[in-house]
Amino acid sequence: QVQLMESGGGLVQPGGSLRLSCEVPRVSKTTFRIAELAWYRQTPGNQRDFVATITTTGRTNYADFVRGRFIISRDNAKNTVYLQMNNLDPEDTAAYYCKGIFGNSQFWGRGTQVTVSS
Repeated sequence: QVQLMESGGGLVQPGGSLRLSCEVPRVSKTTFRIAELAWYRQTPGNQRDFVATITTTGRTNYADFVRGRFIISRDNAKNTVYLQMNNLDPEDTAAYYCKGIFGNSQFWGRGTQVTVSS
């Protein structure tokens, strides 16, 4: 079982920034390097929505509602994927989840809450 551990959520004012981290501590660096990683978000009563993904080669893709504001990156030396979130809006309030795809298997973290409010 692959464990993913999100952190960095919290309360931020509209227009502010947060950086989320997702560490995958119990896999080798080789295994992490070949994983595709993604961020999703979910609000109560709604489905989990795709936010951003980064491939093994560093290619990124974003949902339209975050394009230009959020940046996904990865540090293979630290087994960690990041989500830099800028110009946050109250509509970005959600639980943010990290997903890792390792071969034919995918694993989720437990999420970190982001609340954007004045």
